[in-house]
Parts: sequence; C-alpha cells; structure tokens
Amino acid sequence: MGLNTPTDIEADLQVGATDSGMVRIYLNGPEVDLPLDFDPEDAEAIAEELRAAAAAARKVRK
Repeated sequence: MGLNTPTDIEADLQVGATDSGMVRIYLNGPEVDLPLDFDPEDAEAIAEELRAAAAAARKVRK
C-alpha cells in the first residue's frame, strides 16, 4: 500500500506529551493499536512535514 492507495481502514489518532518527555502519536482502531514515541525535535520535524504535505494537498485541490 502506498500514499495514493485508497483504503477504508478507520482509526483514531491521538497526539500528546508523555510523562517521560516524549511526544506520542497513538493510532487505535479495529486493525491497529500503535503507539509511536518521538523526542521533541523529531516531533517538530514531523510537524513540518505535515504542514508541507498539507500545503501540497491544497495545491492539488485548486
């Protein structure tokens, strides 16, 4: 499966700080239960990638 492959999978997404100073992205659904922990610097890099992807998606929609 790639970025452009449609899917009907549904999952909940939670993002927050852990009590150990990490940033957790948590995916939970019928087919997935995945906690992903990142140090703050990596989390900021992921946030930048998300912003860049959102900007690119906006250009495709126009």
